[in-house]
Amino acid sequence: MTQHSAITESSTHPGGDNPPAAAPAAVPRIALVGVHGFGERHLANLARLEEAGAVELVAVADPNPPAQGQLAESVAVFDDLAQLLAADPGVDVVILATPIQTHAPLALAALSAGKDVYVEKPPVASLAQFEEVLAAAESAGRLVQVGFQSLGSRALPAIRAVVESGGIGDVLGLSATGQWVRSKAYFKRSRWAGKRSLDGIDVVDGVATNALAHAVATALHVAGAHTLADVKSVETDLYRAHDTESDDTSILRVRTAAGTTLLCGLTLCAPEQQNPSVTVHGTLGEITLFYTEDEVVITTADGERRETFGRTDLLENLLDARSTGAPLLCSLPDTGAFTTVLEAIRTAPAPQQISPEHITWEGEGDDAHPVVHGIGPSLERAAKAQATFAELGVPWARKLPPVRPLTIDGQEIAEYQDGSRIRAVSSPRPYLHPVRTLAGTVVTDHQPLDHVWHLGVGVALQDVDGTNFWGGRTYTREAGQYIWRPDHGRITATATSIEETAAVTGGPEGRLQETLSWNGPDDAPVLVEERTWTWSGVSSATWRLSLDFALSPAGDQPVSLGSPGSNGRHEGGYGGFFWRLPECGGATVWTPAGAGESEVHGSVTPWLAWAGEFGAGTLEDRTSDGGTSGGSATLVFVPAEGSTDPWFVRADGYPGVGQSLAWDRPVIAEPGNPVQRGITVFVADGILGTADIESLVNRRGNRS
Repeated sequence: MTQHSAITESSTHPGGDNPPAAAPAAVPRIALVGVHGFGERHLANLARLEEAGAVELVAVADPNPPAQGQLAESVAVFDDLAQLLAADPGVDVVILATPIQTHAPLALAALSAGKDVYVEKPPVASLAQFEEVLAAAESAGRLVQVGFQSLGSRALPAIRAVVESGGIGDVLGLSATGQWVRSKAYFKRSRWAGKRSLDGIDVVDGVATNALAHAVATALHVAGAHTLADVKSVETDLYRAHDTESDDTSILRVRTAAGTTLLCGLTLCAPEQQNPSVTVHGTLGEITLFYTEDEVVITTADGERRETFGRTDLLENLLDARSTGAPLLCSLPDTGAFTTVLEAIRTAPAPQQISPEHITWEGEGDDAHPVVHGIGPSLERAAKAQATFAELGVPWARKLPPVRPLTIDGQEIAEYQDGSRIRAVSSPRPYLHPVRTLAGTVVTDHQPLDHVWHLGVGVALQDVDGTNFWGGRTYTREAGQYIWRPDHGRITATATSIEETAAVTGGPEGRLQETLSWNGPDDAPVLVEERTWTWSGVSSATWRLSLDFALSPAGDQPVSLGSPGSNGRHEGGYGGFFWRLPECGGATVWTPAGAGESEVHGSVTPWLAWAGEFGAGTLEDRTSDGGTSGGSATLVFVPAEGSTDPWFVRADGYPGVGQSLAWDRPVIAEPGNPVQRGITVFVADGILGTADIESLVNRRGNRS
């Protein structure tokens, strides 16, 4: 980079003579601290810039000096930065390519000596260090550039322009995904690798803070989160498969001050290395940046567009800022958001070890690397649902306690969730999941990849006076299709009680009663629901779950309860009671009148049965020690006596059963005249035949 000085032609000395020509600006003199590892890349970049006459490398510092002949004879070599600064070789800029825990003290020393600083990522190992270095830079009036090279990509302003122009509609959220492979040797390369601290000093190495830190930093930048003030909250879900202190497989959920949610799903334990990416999810499409390639992929209803962009070198940008005052592309203050994430990881509990049965080691010796089972689909699902591994129920993740367990004779057969962890556009609401047979087979799913707004067993409607309490896109008659709208509501409990009573058949019965408020996007109540769950044992292999609910207007006006079917979607009348099943091998579905989805969907019958082999790869199938379990099971759905609501059944696209409250026309809830529905489900181990089912239904599950 050649620098010039300029003066205007009219400039004169006081005596009237033309001034002498200004001397050319001196070439910036650079010192590199740390010449191995990533420092070797800096040496190569400095050689490129020296050849162009843009810089002069005058000194390096490293206790392990570079090989003979690697540097020009004019370059002074020191053991450390203190020696270098004491010798005062006239350095303008100090580049720090050293271990993480040394960044802050070395940056402080360089700033105190009046030098501008280029520091590798992460810039510091704690929020306290960040604030100290920031204050020192401001006090010294010096520049600090941080080496998140991806922030020099010219793809970033291009993405911002597309988003701001409405090219992908409204932003639903962002995700960052990284699937890398790192061997045992990677963590043996230095004493600090894989450490959260070393000799009592913070290091905070890890997948999100170091190896795939660019994914986090780039995603934060795209989300508009730069400074400390731009981040509202950070949630961490940290794990490790390697024998390290630091995390190598983690989820981070960041909520920005502007209200955007960013979900980062990262691992160093993938089956194979993949290019990491950042995606902006919109109502009309998506933008994905593969930041290591500077490639942008825009996907909308019109198809896919790809474009590759150039990149500004961050050292060149620092030099430009020194000479022209141009803004830094990755200034220290603008890494405040990233530092907030780092601080959340630093202060989080130590990462949980992933159980060996969920890991396969590939390769030999130091080249061996762990592969976490199902990590790719788990990351994809997490990004789409904006959920953590623990919230999804991934088998090796920590188990979150339910809001309330449902038990029979001390055995947990279901978990009640309040929906508070569900993303807003999935219409948060209470539900049961996982629901198990008495033998422990899980027969529900939640937040599945195909429909992340499907939540176990519960009540949901897609059109309640224009509010979506189902989640996802809304089907409208005007559009004639599903579209994203800012119409999602939330169902919350205002009163709850749970008890066990003596059933008339002599067995114990559990009862959960709730008063629920169905609130619209503005949080104003639309409906009030009275919901009652009851459950009891039937036999050693069967138990019974019943649901009764009543929906009343929250105000003094009638409320319309509708569905895609009532809005013109042919046979799309789902809404009301719904049971999302997990993956099921050899599934069969039948009623007294027919079998198969085409025969039972839309029918009105006294019962409907679903049977098959459950546990074929579902994330939530787990035993208490983190293993998996599965087995054959039958679910028998029995509507309330006199019900005329058709069955809503899906078996081919996904497994689900519901009772349609508004099949092809809306139902009106009147003040003082609530809409009431009820259903009973028998949950049985094994495959029941029709005769078994008829017997069970005829005696309503009474104990024999």
